[in-house]
Amino acid sequence: MLVGGLLRYAFNSKAVISIMSRLYTLKDNSVENQVFVNRIIAAFLIVVLLTIGLVVRLVYLQIVGHEHYATLAKENSVKIQPLVPTRGMIYDRNGKVLAENTQSFSLELIPEQISDLDGTLMQLQQLLNIPNEKIEQFQKQRKRQKRFISTPLLLSMTDEEIAKFAVVRPYFPGVDIQSRLVRHYPYTDLAAHVVGYVSRINEAEMKTLPLSEYRGSSHVGKLGIESFYETELHGKTGYAEMETNVQSRAINTFNTVPAVAGANLYLTLDIDLQKTAYDALEGYNGAVVALDVKTGGVLVFSSRPGFDPNPFVVGIDYDTYQTLQSSENQPLYNRALRGLYPPGSTMKPFVALAGLEYNAIGFEQKHYCPGFYQLPNVPHKYRDWKHGGHGAVNMSEAITESCDVYFYSLASVLGIDNMHRFLQQFGFGEKTGIDLVGEKTGLLPSREWKQQKKIKIGIQVKR
Repeated sequence: MLVGGLLRYAFNSKAVISIMSRLYTLKDNSVENQVFVNRIIAAFLIVVLLTIGLVVRLVYLQIVGHEHYATLAKENSVKIQPLVPTRGMIYDRNGKVLAENTQSFSLELIPEQISDLDGTLMQLQQLLNIPNEKIEQFQKQRKRQKRFISTPLLLSMTDEEIAKFAVVRPYFPGVDIQSRLVRHYPYTDLAAHVVGYVSRINEAEMKTLPLSEYRGSSHVGKLGIESFYETELHGKTGYAEMETNVQSRAINTFNTVPAVAGANLYLTLDIDLQKTAYDALEGYNGAVVALDVKTGGVLVFSSRPGFDPNPFVVGIDYDTYQTLQSSENQPLYNRALRGLYPPGSTMKPFVALAGLEYNAIGFEQKHYCPGFYQLPNVPHKYRDWKHGGHGAVNMSEAITESCDVYFYSLASVLGIDNMHRFLQQFGFGEKTGIDLVGEKTGLLPSREWKQQKKIKIGIQVKR
């Protein structure tokens, strides 16, 4: 009874009637239909716009951009594998080999096939006594390559190293011994300064070398003939077009352009004469250069002490290099190319020619040599090498006996301007243009040079 009375009261109340009226108003069918239609139209327009965009894109991909994307797709499936050319040989004038390519065995790793690369490197280092420098070189090189490419760790393995690894080979998956061609210099220090050597390409050289020609190459000429004729010796890199899968692994080769081997060079150098000159310098630091007077070809180009260039090819260790660098004998310094020395008596025939050219003296005209020479009004005596002098000598005798006093007197008569002008015609004070890298220019004094030198000396004295 009580509940029924409450319900009747609630339904009869004005508040309930008002609420029900509002709910009825919100459920107006015409309003709901209009909202629904608007949403349908908006959705249709969006679908139409997306469809148009899709059609336009398909047209572009299939028609407008077909050639471009077809090329990209082909490049994704075709890789260019460089074929490294064989480096050219270097011979002396008689055909004796100065630089050759010898078969060598290297320890190489395929990172993809090694589960614990760091642990494997540590075991190999202990087994074969590999220096830390070579481990670092390997790490740098393998980071620039795909994981499935074989990367050398140890070059030019000795028979002992090969035997040690052969015993444990089954326990090192992904590690094997491969055969490679390595540059070798049979005459070691005898021809190092003229032939030079090749060594690994460093980061600075990678920025300057033509990428297309050195893709796949690991060595480049550093000094001497190896550096000057790098382009000719290196040859032309070939390539193989290889079909690859999505992991860039080669599955088929369908086009190959073979590499062109580097040119062989024949020098004017005579290695037997080179040895004679090198042996003659034993106990001394110096240089010997001998030319063919008919052709100007260099027969001897010797600098002592020399060095063995072969360790630079496979990677010289730090301690050995520091020993060469810090040696007081400076074996790495090319004295024949960069050493500046007083010309001594080798200048006398040229001064004699200048005397004849400017009529300063006759060929048969004699000059008395008392064993010293004095400039006018100067008490200082410039001594001759021969105590007591040579007596009266003509030009031929003065050159033969190397009479200092004769040429002191002739130089005084000629004067600095005539001597400088005449000697300059023979290339004194200029580079010879020899086909080696690093030649230094000599000095041919002149009046202007002397004035500049005096000014510099004066400034230094004032300080």
